[in-house]
Amino acid sequence: MTLAFEGIEKVYPNGFHAVKRLDLQIQTGEFFTLLGPSGCGKTTTLRMIAGLEMPTAGRLLIDGRDFTRIHPRDRDVAMVFQSYALYPHMSVRENLVLNLKVRRVPAAEIAPRLAEISRILGIDQLLDSKPARLSGGQRQRVALGRALIRRPNVFLMDEPLSNLDLKLRERTRTELKKLHERMPVTTVYVTHDQAEALVLSDRICIMNGGELQQVGTPQDVYDRPANMFVAKFVGTPSINLLPVAVGAGEGGLQLRLAKGGHPLDGAVMPATGEVLRRLDQTRGRAVLGIRPEAVALDDEPGAGSLPGSVGLVEPMGSVNHIVLGIDGSEEVTVDGEPFIAVVRSNERYAHGQPIHVSLRPDRLLLFDEQSGRSLAALSPVGSWELA
Repeated sequence: MTLAFEGIEKVYPNGFHAVKRLDLQIQTGEFFTLLGPSGCGKTTTLRMIAGLEMPTAGRLLIDGRDFTRIHPRDRDVAMVFQSYALYPHMSVRENLVLNLKVRRVPAAEIAPRLAEISRILGIDQLLDSKPARLSGGQRQRVALGRALIRRPNVFLMDEPLSNLDLKLRERTRTELKKLHERMPVTTVYVTHDQAEALVLSDRICIMNGGELQQVGTPQDVYDRPANMFVAKFVGTPSINLLPVAVGAGEGGLQLRLAKGGHPLDGAVMPATGEVLRRLDQTRGRAVLGIRPEAVALDDEPGAGSLPGSVGLVEPMGSVNHIVLGIDGSEEVTVDGEPFIAVVRSNERYAHGQPIHVSLRPDRLLLFDEQSGRSLAALSPVGSWELA
């Protein structure tokens, strides 16, 4: 079952513009995640698919048919909310089959559906229990089962794991992934947790302020973010954003750190004509993005390395987060966030230790400092190309 948004907008009576001209395609059987901060419009978008909100403008198509004004009960979609919303006076069995009975599904069909869903979700031993006797994870599985047993064409989930503790959330996340592989129903999932989005999704739609920022696979949005917002929102710890001066030579670029003027590479790196044209508009300034795991530390200077020091060591178990200073200052990023490197836990560093900082050349990204949009990315062969 495909979903298509054609210029969808949602403006509330108080003038709040929740969703701004959304154009989007979701494919049959896809696990598609709407990701973004609170208030970005992702839940409003989900509710418009369910028919719980009516768009102010645009069209919603399901398998090519216009469902923009169709009543929720006629959409054949099932929704799992952030709260479990189970009937406390009913058993698990009664909660699961209630919708089927309301829809007058024959009893001979209800029994095998109940057996299949309860077995897949691992709740077949809980069918006679009341919700009050279940753990949070068990309640969430019952809520999922109540939606799945309907065999909907579209499955909607609104932050279904947010009420679970960390360990249970990770385990349930894994169960959701396996469940979708077994039952590949078109699924639209809403979350503000980028780890959930990266693990679960076939594709991710990142939203901010009601606007679509980027749509792509988890690897796409991580490796080739469309703008600085996406680059910062996806990835933990957050991407390092450094102000740089850009020098355009014949067929190439050279970058220098704005603070101190340190060159970031000893040679001019090739760039396409389109990249050079984009950079002409930046007046020689841009923002360099580099993921913390692509920052290398060494005791000895190397070509293009920066003189730095260790400001703080944050042990994280298998890795350490190292807060770095350049030229004696930790205030080197454009957003005021710490400049961080991720190293293995067996690599020992001490506060104040002098260090030389190198940036992995095939992981560099360039952004416009005014608009935030991506300008270019450095390919593995050392040539700047459009991101």
